[in-house]
Amino acid sequence: MEAGIVGLPNVGKSTLFNALTAAGIASENYPFCTIEPNVGVVEVPDPRLDIIHKYIKTDRVLPAALKLVDIAGIVKGASVGEGLGNKFLANIRDVDAIIHVVRCFENDDVIHVDGSVDPLRDVETIDTELILADLQTVESARDRSQKKARTGDSDAKKRIAILDKCFERLDQGMPIRGLEIDNPDDRKILRGFSLLTAKPVLYLANVSEDDLKGESEHVQALKNRAGVEQGEVIPVCAAIESELSEMDKADRAEMLADLGLEEPALSVVARATYKTLGYQSYFTAGVKEIRAWTIPQGATGPQAAGVIHTDFEKGFIRAEIFSIEHLEEYKSEKAIREAGKLRVEGKEYIMRDGDVCNFLVNP
Repeated sequence: MEAGIVGLPNVGKSTLFNALTAAGIASENYPFCTIEPNVGVVEVPDPRLDIIHKYIKTDRVLPAALKLVDIAGIVKGASVGEGLGNKFLANIRDVDAIIHVVRCFENDDVIHVDGSVDPLRDVETIDTELILADLQTVESARDRSQKKARTGDSDAKKRIAILDKCFERLDQGMPIRGLEIDNPDDRKILRGFSLLTAKPVLYLANVSEDDLKGESEHVQALKNRAGVEQGEVIPVCAAIESELSEMDKADRAEMLADLGLEEPALSVVARATYKTLGYQSYFTAGVKEIRAWTIPQGATGPQAAGVIHTDFEKGFIRAEIFSIEHLEEYKSEKAIREAGKLRVEGKEYIMRDGDVCNFLVNP
């Protein structure tokens, strides 16, 4: 799973990327510091792993991981090649979700590409460019499909119906991600167009050190804007998160306590991104390792087993599952089994977030 960090030039994207991944890439105070996309992998913090490890001792604990891509900043006219527009649009087309960094602090020493701080204008700038790019994609795809439809191609007719809905929404200045399509086959067709505005979005409000909870007018305006599309906004101070990322565990804990924070904001960001992508975790726990496995929400037992090895999906017989709550109550898998709390689930079972599993499969 892969999320792209986007925003106007010089809003703190690369600083946040550095803090998340400790990649040490350039993050200077001038537009277009990032030209080629930088890629890093960040662990998804999950306190449930610590609970499992408390009762099941193992050699190592492996959390879920998230790939992040720091993408070049966008400016007005990117959809027609202005700035690094073509490069930006190509990079964002490849990711599964968008992390949109929006500047929500005032500081005369930090250059803003448009000369002033206005979160709603900044979001509108990027949304407009993505919508314009999608309109070009939709119009081209519709022209191709219409030619095929004239030969009697039934699949082309289905594509046209979906593309017409997309065009109507985009033409009204609205992103595709709010378009309701109930038919699974139609949703599959829609995904095939790789539309930029169909990707889920998580907004990061880059705030000042005096506004860590995001109570400023800038953040509230962004939250109201995001609420229209049921999006989430997380306040993050890039400067503080960058400093925290360079500290050892003890110093980090002390600084967090001084700031009145339970954990770095970027831990919240990692989990929220995971959720935005539509994923959840299940766990396996044995003498060698405890591991969080990433699956889409709604995955079945065989599909979950297939994440470990493709042969496990084909040879799936059943899953033995217990909850972390029962582990805390009974202290061991053996005691859970003896208490009759171990569930046996078949091929139709829909996985729950946090299931602890053993899979039985044909060799």
